Amino acid sequence: MNKDLLTSLRPAFVMTLLFALLLGIVYPLALTGIGQALFPYQANGSLVREGERIIGSAVAGQAFTSDRYFNTRPSAAGGGYDGLASSGSNLGPTSRALADRVKGDVEKWQAVAPGRPVPPDLVTSSASGLDPHISPEAAFYQADRVARARRLDPATVRALVEDGIERPLLGFLGEPRVNLLDLNRRLDALRAKPVT
Repeated sequence: MNKDLLTSLRPAFVMTLLFALLLGIVYPLALTGIGQALFPYQANGSLVREGERIIGSAVAGQAFTSDRYFNTRPSAAGGGYDGLASSGSNLGPTSRALADRVKGDVEKWQAVAPGRPVPPDLVTSSASGLDPHISPEAAFYQADRVARARRLDPATVRALVEDGIERPLLGFLGEPRVNLLDLNRRLDALRAKPVT
């Protein structure tokens, strides 16, 4: 009977070992190699560099809070834009904590542009907490504040936002959006022009 049991279990052990090697080692190494060969920028995190210094990623957000920059949406990832703690807040629509935070954020943004409705993405976090984009409406909402802080012509800043809008793929996949790292880098490249 023991011989029959071993004979019956041998194919299971062999298949388990074979698939562990194939799917646990060979397949991941093959995909990593293909990714590095064909898409090295994306496979390494879409890192954005200035010279030799890494300043961010094109696909993971970072907090911008100064009036001189376009600000990001709130993040629930760790202490804010923490890649090791990517997640939403898990606060539901009846959560008092969420309602209080959103109310405070709305009041803060209404002080920036009184009388204008606050774009929702300036007061709500994304599902991952790491979204590097905001809507064009949220960027235009901040344009006058950024222009004042940098003493730039507001039309110049609005034109910079317009040029930074990423359109939906194939014209219909996704939403128009603005990558904040790219927009703020282009903003830093502008020379201050006195407002007349």
